[in-house]
This record gives sequence, C-alpha cells and structure tokens, in this order.
Amino acid sequence: MAAPDPFAAIAAALARPGAASSDHDLNPGPAPAAPGRDGLRPAGVLVGLVDRGGGEAEVILTKRASGLKHHPGQIAFPGGKVDPGDGGPVGAALREAAEEVGLPAGHATVLGTMPPHETVTGFLVTPVVARVAPFVPVPEAGEVEEAFGVPLRHVLDPANYVVERRDWMGRERRYYAVPWGPYYIWGATARILRALADRVAQ
Repeated sequence: MAAPDPFAAIAAALARPGAASSDHDLNPGPAPAAPGRDGLRPAGVLVGLVDRGGGEAEVILTKRASGLKHHPGQIAFPGGKVDPGDGGPVGAALREAAEEVGLPAGHATVLGTMPPHETVTGFLVTPVVARVAPFVPVPEAGEVEEAFGVPLRHVLDPANYVVERRDWMGRERRYYAVPWGPYYIWGATARILRALADRVAQ
C-alpha cells in the first residue's frame, strides 16, 4: 500500500480560510511600540516542506548566526523583508531561501500562503508554504549558523506546543514554543507553525 501523501492535509488546509496571527495573540491590551517603528514592513518567509519518503516530511528551519545584531542564535524560517525586485512576499521568501540555505531554483512548488503575521518588531510577514525537492542546504556565511529539518508531524501536533513568558521592554509577554531536540523554536516562528497546525486540525 502506498504511503500517505504528507502534503495532502497541508494543501486542504491552505484551501480553507484562515485567521491572521500575531505576536500579540497571547498578550491582550495595546502592544508596546517597537523602537524605530514607522509602520509595518512587508516580509516573506518560506515554510519549506521536504518529502522524506514513507509519508514523512520535514520543515526547513535555520539557526541565525550568533554574531548578528538582530535575533542572534534564534530559530527562524528562511526569509526576510520584501525588496523592490521581489514582486511581493512570495518572491522575497524564495529569494531569501536561495541566499540563506542555498535553495536551488525550481526546487520549490508553492502550495499557498497563510494570512500575514504581525511581529512585535514591526513586520507583516507572509508565510509562503511550499513543497521542496530534497537538496543539501548551504548556510549563508555570517548570517546562518545552521540549516536543519524538523519533522512536520511534530509541529502539526498542538500538544507539542507550550506557552512561556519573558520580559520585553519592561512588560511580561507570553509566546508559543515548540521545542525539538536541541532546538528551541519560539516566538513568531512557533506562532506561524501553530497557526498552520490549527488550520490542519480544523
């Protein structure tokens, strides 16, 4: 008997309407203004899903370099702000994935996008969900310390998420985390994955 298609539930979920997510979802009340915030800046991230056979798939994530000024050492999707030549968040996500993890041209088939996610740092991030052909990641020197895969089944299980707290700009803020092995996946990355898990579970 053929193994189940690990992307069927994802495609079906993306075809249904979904609610927008935000770093503020677990923190009622007005959000504190981020330093230098002058409006939400559009960005795109690649939620790249690699078929590993036998009905299993992985999500491509990166560990940001420890020497970066912003978010050093954090776990993130490949992606970044939309540049003028990108044509929008999808183009930005694919361009950044090529730069950050060496995703070859033509290796990603976009399955759809999720509603934009507002970050506490002032970005409006569109998650671009794509089926990615297997490839050997090449981390971008100075930007990405490591590229790795997390089992899709792990991040699609709401039971694997926890809500944790930390101080930010003088206030306690709550956020999702979905740890995997030595990787502490939290913040916007975990919130986007949780939004995907909730849509699949509908």
